[in-house]
Amino acid sequence: MALPKFILGDNSEYPNAIYVIHTEFPRFIINLEDDNVEWFEDFDEDDENELETETANAIKLATEFYDNEISKYDEE
Repeated sequence: MALPKFILGDNSEYPNAIYVIHTEFPRFIINLEDDNVEWFEDFDEDDENELETETANAIKLATEFYDNEISKYDEE
């Protein structure tokens, strides 16, 4: 099965939190309520430096994905 690059998620325990799950490397979940990021990958210091730009771009794309998805509901 091919997974989408981004998946929206929520959790009834944290009703104000909105999560975007990034399923490609570097895999993470971002909580858009507070921009907290939880990584599925373990990085060493060299990886962190190398992935800094890629990670910032992936987080930006996750936010844009959410905005695009929500705009579809606003149009209805």
